[in-house]
Amino acid sequence: MPKQRGTTERLAVFSDGVFAVIITIMVLDLRPPEHPTFAALLPLWPTALSYVVSYLFIAIVWTNHHHLMRFTDESTGRLVWINFAHLFMVSLVPFATAWVASTHIAAVPVFVYAAVFVLVELAYLQFEHHAVAQAVVEEISPRTRRLAKMRSLVAFGLFLTAMFVSLKFPQLGFGLVCCAVLLHLRPEPSGIRRNGADNTAPQNKVPARQGKDSTTGSKQFIRKLETSSRG
Repeated sequence: MPKQRGTTERLAVFSDGVFAVIITIMVLDLRPPEHPTFAALLPLWPTALSYVVSYLFIAIVWTNHHHLMRFTDESTGRLVWINFAHLFMVSLVPFATAWVASTHIAAVPVFVYAAVFVLVELAYLQFEHHAVAQAVVEEISPRTRRLAKMRSLVAFGLFLTAMFVSLKFPQLGFGLVCCAVLLHLRPEPSGIRRNGADNTAPQNKVPARQGKDSTTGSKQFIRKLETSSRG
């Protein structure tokens, strides 16, 4: 019997479940204030801020993960372990988020928070490289591949910078993490259409003048036929 290749469907379903559990864990870490007043909500702003950033980050990671899975047709052993490493790094986000929230964005917790993002980005770089390598040129153009790799490297550099800056300026380090997260807001790099082609590529459209010339030629041909029939 021929050996059947593993599909990526089970891998994608398992990954979706892990992402859902991670978000659920973060929600369970949210605690309401003890007093029923608006003033009691003010001390919780670090919790709300860190939760929003982490939730947005996980949503972006899932979106990019879903986007890259479209280019993988075979669930190889290497892809499975890269995916497990990626999910493991993402699973550390709730822990770092809770620590940042409980310490009101202190230096060491933000350092660990940014370090988790660095690990996630490292795992994502491997996942992205493996998925893009299986895609054909028609799906992802060479320019798109270069832009995607450059974007991931820039995000990694920002996360790494935020990790060390946070030891001296934790709020600035947290802000750099937010900026790096926004780089992956779209699965495709900026300036690229969804089909992987460049926006600068020529379009297969008929110029308006050419259409008018063809219409004028048709009218002249009909007039010649009418003149010849009269003669």
